[in-house]
Amino acid sequence: MSQTQKVLDFVSEKWDREIVPQLTTYIKIPNKSPMFDPQWVEHGYMAEAMSLIESWVRDQPIAGMTVERIQLPGRTPLLFIEIPGKGDDVVLLYGHMDKQPEMVGWNVGLEPWKPVLSGDKLYGRGGADDGYATYASLTAIMALKNSGLDHARCVVLIEGCEESGSYDLPFYINHLADRIGTPSLVVCLDSGCGNYDQLWLTTSLRGLAGGTLRVRVLEEGVHSGDASGVVPSSFRVLRQLLDRIEDPLTGHMRIEPLYVDIPGERIEQAQEASHVLGTAIYDKFPFLPGMHPMGQDLTDLVLNRTWRPTLSVTGADGLPSLMDAGNVLRPQTSVKLSVRLPPTMDGETASRLLKEALEKDPPYGARLSSKWRNPPAAGRHRPPRPGCARASIRPRANILARVPQRWARAAPFRSWACCRNASRRHSSWSPVCSAPSPTPTDRMSSCIFRPARSSPRAWPMSSTNIT
Repeated sequence: MSQTQKVLDFVSEKWDREIVPQLTTYIKIPNKSPMFDPQWVEHGYMAEAMSLIESWVRDQPIAGMTVERIQLPGRTPLLFIEIPGKGDDVVLLYGHMDKQPEMVGWNVGLEPWKPVLSGDKLYGRGGADDGYATYASLTAIMALKNSGLDHARCVVLIEGCEESGSYDLPFYINHLADRIGTPSLVVCLDSGCGNYDQLWLTTSLRGLAGGTLRVRVLEEGVHSGDASGVVPSSFRVLRQLLDRIEDPLTGHMRIEPLYVDIPGERIEQAQEASHVLGTAIYDKFPFLPGMHPMGQDLTDLVLNRTWRPTLSVTGADGLPSLMDAGNVLRPQTSVKLSVRLPPTMDGETASRLLKEALEKDPPYGARLSSKWRNPPAAGRHRPPRPGCARASIRPRANILARVPQRWARAAPFRSWACCRNASRRHSSWSPVCSAPSPTPTDRMSSCIFRPARSSPRAWPMSSTNIT
């Protein structure tokens, strides 16, 4: 039996026998991130999910492994795992165990907290984002040990507030800095990719300015038959305000300072990525029959989702359900806004520009208020490093291409490789490249491969930051 096959057999058996049941239990726990559950301490779901993961970790037969559950005062918990290795180097593996809220739009028969195993896919909230991270990290290390392969010292960090912006993470990084050391590689198991046929390299990540906009026109609701035509609708005022920042016909953001000059190298990579992906850039989305994307130029679509600002309205308040809606001119309408920002755009500047544009000169004297997430989520852009990534990736292409499709599904790895002593928001690292994942996500730029069954292709140096 080849060494590669030995690794694959170990991972597949452990994943199916042991980890899928673990993730099934994990999905049932509604451990929403603090932004979506301010009473997370009282509810206890975060502690329950962390205990589930910690218990499994402690049961793993990894020689010399130490496991510590840390919770600084007023902070979400963090799982800190150290595994000794060969040499002085250190690899940091990162993931999170908090979840997005339930949301709406689940397919028939699927629910956020009800795990459903259909074929080789496990449905439910948080399994891929990002409950699998701990299990994948330790399984990879155990697969190496089972095959007699050496590895560097490994540190695994699993945080509890990533979906709220990771505001606790820098405190833990500072608290544990001496114990972590200086990693030469960071594996970020919370990412996505363009397809599964090539190895993709991370080059950038869009930032995010999130906020709420509220429009009030009355002290209380009144009969629409009496007031309409006299009292301006809060919904219509809201539409006017949103049209200030976004063209309703094209989706183009109207605040020009939100745009940045896109580096020429990134434009070239977007062209290459669009050539490789083709219509898969938009075919992967569940469009209704007759629907089409915002444009037909594939390179433009790649740049839209990686280097240009965009607005999404992700929630609304003040609107009753259709069943409960009567002939009432409502007193207020509120919406939640998500504005994706170019990787090099300063988030605080963007939030200020958005707030000013929305609150200036209220139509009809309406009461307006907008509150923006502080701090906003910063974007990332890897400065060009000629030859650095290519030199390290190409020799591994033949090996990676031999990994079968089943392993890519059963034991996914999303990685964010980093060069030593580069800059990052909370430490001395910056993204350079990444490796494999179960499914493309809508969260982050990455380099992930789905192993080819035939001979390996040339690996494109394309940028597809999935944000």
